[in-house]
Amino acid sequence: MTALIRRLLPLLLALAPLEALAQQPSGPPALAWKPGAEARAIERRIDALLARMTMAEKIGQLNLRGRGDDFRPEWVAEGRTGVVMNFTAPAEIAAVRARVAQSRLKIPLILGLDAINGFATYFPQPIGQASTFNPRLVELASYWSAREARAVGINWTFAPMIDMTRDARWGRNMEGAGEDVHLASVVAAARVTGYHRGGLATSSKHFVGYGAPEGGRDYNSVWIPVSQLWDYQLPPFRAAIAAGTFTVMTSLSAMNGIAATGDRALVTGILKQRFGFRGFVVSDFDSVRELINHGMAADRAEAARKAFLAGVDVDMMSGAYDAHLADEIRAGRVPAAALDDAVRRVLRVKFHMGLFDEPPFDPATAARDLATPASREASLAVARESIVMLRNHEQALPLRSSVRSIAVVGGAATHQEDWQYSDNAGLPRVRPPKLPDELSRLLGPEVAVSFAPGLATHCNLAAGDTAGAVRTAEAADIVVVMLGEDCEQIGEGTSRAHLDLPPVQQALLDALIATGKPVVVILHTTRPFVLTRFEGRVAAILQAFHLGTEGRTALAEVITGRVNPSGKLPMTFPRATGQVPIYYDRLPTGRPRLTDARYETGYTDEKLEPLYPFGFGLSFSRFAFEALTLDARRFARDGTVAGSVRVANTVGPAGKEVVQVYVHQRVGSRSRPLRQLRFFEKVEVAAGGHATVRFAFPVRSLGFHDDQGRFRIEPGEYDVYVGGDSNATLTARFTVN
Repeated sequence: MTALIRRLLPLLLALAPLEALAQQPSGPPALAWKPGAEARAIERRIDALLARMTMAEKIGQLNLRGRGDDFRPEWVAEGRTGVVMNFTAPAEIAAVRARVAQSRLKIPLILGLDAINGFATYFPQPIGQASTFNPRLVELASYWSAREARAVGINWTFAPMIDMTRDARWGRNMEGAGEDVHLASVVAAARVTGYHRGGLATSSKHFVGYGAPEGGRDYNSVWIPVSQLWDYQLPPFRAAIAAGTFTVMTSLSAMNGIAATGDRALVTGILKQRFGFRGFVVSDFDSVRELINHGMAADRAEAARKAFLAGVDVDMMSGAYDAHLADEIRAGRVPAAALDDAVRRVLRVKFHMGLFDEPPFDPATAARDLATPASREASLAVARESIVMLRNHEQALPLRSSVRSIAVVGGAATHQEDWQYSDNAGLPRVRPPKLPDELSRLLGPEVAVSFAPGLATHCNLAAGDTAGAVRTAEAADIVVVMLGEDCEQIGEGTSRAHLDLPPVQQALLDALIATGKPVVVILHTTRPFVLTRFEGRVAAILQAFHLGTEGRTALAEVITGRVNPSGKLPMTFPRATGQVPIYYDRLPTGRPRLTDARYETGYTDEKLEPLYPFGFGLSFSRFAFEALTLDARRFARDGTVAGSVRVANTVGPAGKEVVQVYVHQRVGSRSRPLRQLRFFEKVEVAAGGHATVRFAFPVRSLGFHDDQGRFRIEPGEYDVYVGGDSNATLTARFTVN
């Protein structure tokens, strides 16, 4: 049966509308903040519960502890912890939850986990989901990630990460949506919506600025002007709050000299008061204690006091609240009313999640909802649109009918796992298909597919049998090599000073290119790489941001032409690491690069332009943008800019293109970005056909904040640019009154 499903899966998915993939036939109810009378009734229940709680029980609700050698299950029965994390085995989760019945007040537990891009079925990493430029698919990935995690008893995820980042050296690019604030905001809302529809509460993170460390070094200091804070860093959080996120996590870093975990103006002033956030705020792992490392506290007691007074409600793993908060309250350094407010926020989330009325958890039912055909169909749907084709010299792809043999090189092509923060404790997990097998399945016996690892392991860090890989390549008509980063090279704490392929990978690639055979490179990375050393010497390049369980199937479908690629870059690809940070919506300069003269902005040893711009991605089709019209030439500041554009598929098969609409304020009170994305929509266009796309965005989205954080929408002329990437050239102009 498994083999039959594997053969039929592409056909079934092609026939299934996206809505069918998003159906919820069974599982937990969707989460949402309760409205009106229900919300008021919850507050009354919280009042009654608070009146019964001791100080120790209140502090226990704010003490987050995790699975490990130091965890004591009796803490739950004692009311000493109300939030736990990193339990994945259903039997263990059931045992921990059973301890609640032994407690005096029987307040249910929140159980958290980093269900970032799946649990048993993996989806593309979030940056890969963003590359779909398809919010429905982003929501779908989060929905199924939630369904699977919820099936084993988890009810809270430390996602989405919505940090804005423009520095590819930073290792956690993989968890975000890239460099553009509009795309990041849309993705943030879609991910919150998907997780909640799948029954998993979200923790939007990291508030705020974590994705902009100096030098791209994780945990390093962050310097963000007030105007950039409001225009670039905060909008995705506002979008997540508007979508209903239940919790927010603080940043590990210090912004403008103040560690976020101890920043009252940020956490209480902006998040709770100005944004009206009503859920609870949780610290990142041990970041309360780390206030000592930041030089903002002398000891754990002071760290607990400063974090709590800043507005951090729940202490993750430092134990500082558990050890010191009661003494701080008794000494009068922390108001008792502040304790009640923090506990109210935790209880509010638990009530709105429905935990007090939830039926008992049965661990025996967990496995049936993991790695199902439906979750795998969804994983394949997302992976298909995540792939970005960067180069296709002389239409090397899809494979020509004359190809009779293919050499697949690189351990990543057959790797049987995909990286994830946490193990799922031996529960059912799909073994990802291997790329050689998928190519063989799709091409049939007429085409010979051979494989050579080339490198010692799939981690791609140690040299292997290069000579054997070259012999395999020489015997084939075309070479497909999968390179990049995996294992300890990706994720938190993996900043890079060099964005080139590791030397052993580049040496292998050089040897394959030297055979004279056409080489297709698959980049299995979590961030933009510098590709200039080989970009012009290979036939094709496919960017794959770790595509998940069905990723190698999706790659085989693109290579063979079953799927027309439609992914777009959510981050700019530099020509050299020295260009980083590089991003499309930069400010103009008084000396722009016009004639490559010395006294124009740029470099003496490299071009100013990126290798591939934001929003870029090739297709087997060729699209033309035409007939751009605006509904009016003048718009009021409280109005909506609207118009239409026609997209024609002039060459090639049916395909999908992303219509991208950028805007530039021609003259303002301060220098404004050269262009900013304000609308995008993916549209399918038949071969030889065309589609008319309507676009609209509020005039308010053209505003900005000054250095005092005051918002402005300025009258004047604005240019519109429409096209398939951030270098769009089709233009129109309008005026804001």
